[in-house]
Amino acid sequence: MTNTQRVNIGKQHPAAYKALLALATEVENNAAAAGLDPLLVELLRIRASQINGCAFCLRMHTRDALKKGENPDRIAVLPAWEEAGYFSETDRAALRLTEAVTRVSDGHVSDEDYNAAAAALTPEQISAVTWLATVMNAFNRVAITSRYRVAD
Repeated sequence: MTNTQRVNIGKQHPAAYKALLALATEVENNAAAAGLDPLLVELLRIRASQINGCAFCLRMHTRDALKKGENPDRIAVLPAWEEAGYFSETDRAALRLTEAVTRVSDGHVSDEDYNAAAAALTPEQISAVTWLATVMNAFNRVAITSRYRVAD
């Protein structure tokens, strides 16, 4: 990390940031309506933030997941979710789709990844997971670009 002072884009354009917060609330409500477990929602946020290297969002959503009762072991093995027995079929489908959306520059969301999600998730859940990943990626970019401080 550099010491270069950055513009906090959320404070520079607060209406845009408030709109992103409102979108995040709507997306979380849609995830709940689609039947996605709130713990899974936090894991999806953590996983996108791990891929993007967003320390600020990782700390925030790890704390949120723990407060909601998430098993610390599931958080610990999240980068290796495919090898761990902690995750349900729904969890795995949602994690795979979240990773594909987050890594869209690596070849878009492949038919293989989409079809794997569609085999375990309802259309409403596919949409909810995609929106969760989209919004989390936006927050990661805001925090990373603005160099949100993460310290003790």
